[in-house]
Amino acid sequence: MMRGKHALVTGAAGFIGSHLVHQLVLEGAKVRAFIRYNSSNSRGFIDTLPTNIQKEIEVIKGDLRDPHAVYRAVKGNDTIFHLGALIAIPYSYLHPNDVVQTNVLGTLHVAQAALELGTSRLVHTSTSEVYGSARYVPMDETHPLQGQSPYSASKIGADKIIESFCCSYALPAVTVRPFNSYGPRQSMRAVIPTIINQALHQSEIVLGNLTSSRDLTFVEDTARAFVCAAVHDEAIGQVINAGSGTEISVGELADKVKQIIGRELPVRVADERVRPEKSEVDRLFSDSSKAASLIGWKPTVTLEQGLARTIDWIKSHPELYRPDEYVV
Repeated sequence: MMRGKHALVTGAAGFIGSHLVHQLVLEGAKVRAFIRYNSSNSRGFIDTLPTNIQKEIEVIKGDLRDPHAVYRAVKGNDTIFHLGALIAIPYSYLHPNDVVQTNVLGTLHVAQAALELGTSRLVHTSTSEVYGSARYVPMDETHPLQGQSPYSASKIGADKIIESFCCSYALPAVTVRPFNSYGPRQSMRAVIPTIINQALHQSEIVLGNLTSSRDLTFVEDTARAFVCAAVHDEAIGQVINAGSGTEISVGELADKVKQIIGRELPVRVADERVRPEKSEVDRLFSDSSKAASLIGWKPTVTLEQGLARTIDWIKSHPELYRPDEYVV
């Protein structure tokens, strides 16, 4: 679907971004990866991609908060996938200013550059966290937005920047709203790698809230949703959920991982891992029928298949994880 397209991916060094970059290269796109500069010269998860894939990627380093760096990255591309963001909710409690500047101001810079340079499609990344705890289920795109953490508030702001550019300037943009992506390369700031790593290496599993439920989507399915949104004109100006349409509690998820790995371990709740009561999102459960009807997207990987593939990947990359550490 993307053959011959020139595509920029912001946040390309991250979890979902690296999977999207991989898929775009396989589809024949000319891919430019925009990643945040760091003094160690690391390219994040791009460095874990097959060598033949890495050779096809143009890497540009900068910062979303720098409008000149963003403009240079956008120039020459007809399709922009904007995934760059600071995403950890606990980190947003500690450093809300950093999160807001990166997520809101960074999105503004991407939208401005795309508009000035005449980009044919901007695919913006939202998150199911903007909905907050479910007021009704399944949650469709008209569900109220609730800023229950500084992170979710920053993403609501970013979503509204894109909405305003669509309305004010006819920017050809679409917002994809993933629900709880998981899979290979995800860090331990997320619950599934946390459970898997502890189940593999520790004598117990230590978590926060066990009763909150999530709608889990395998990362390759999520990446495919971005591509589908980029090639269907019907998506322009729309917000589109990308979730599995099922839910599972954190406690049930821990039981399922233990079953697949084959270890019976106690699960303990630690106070430092429990989010503030009013900030905790208790339930996420998507209605993604709009994605099916508008852009022809449905998830294809079951939770059991996705967990097994994620476990295998984490087993083969132990150097990337510290099971005894709580990652903020």
